[in-house]
Amino acid sequence: MTNVNQLNGLTLAYLGDAVIEERVRFYLVKNDQRAVNEQYLRSKSFVSAKAQAAFFKLMNEKNILTTEEQDAFRLGRNAKSHTHAKNTNIVIYRISTGFEAMFGYLKFTDQNDRINQLIDFCFQNQDNVEFIK
Repeated sequence: MTNVNQLNGLTLAYLGDAVIEERVRFYLVKNDQRAVNEQYLRSKSFVSAKAQAAFFKLMNEKNILTTEEQDAFRLGRNAKSHTHAKNTNIVIYRISTGFEAMFGYLKFTDQNDRINQLIDFCFQNQDNVEFIK
């Protein structure tokens, strides 16, 4: 079996992207009974690069991230990607990649309760984030 330390930041981000998408969709279906197209639009406000960068900034300001989570974030943020963001700048794209890598790390290390805590934090603070432009 692969050790988390053998994975690069982009691999963790790839996994984390799916984790975030699934958890956000589950949260919305469970807690927000709207039409599917409305839930889709709402989920996009949580999984966009700008939203992820804003949520990471707030998590960092509130000092809620562990050292391991910050390390996984940096691994993703600093990874050399051959793709680029379509709707944002490279700085926000890299922060978003780091955010996704952090969730990939948590999933790979079976920290599902922590994933839920951080997703809940995002929903509880959705009105407190200033989306980075």
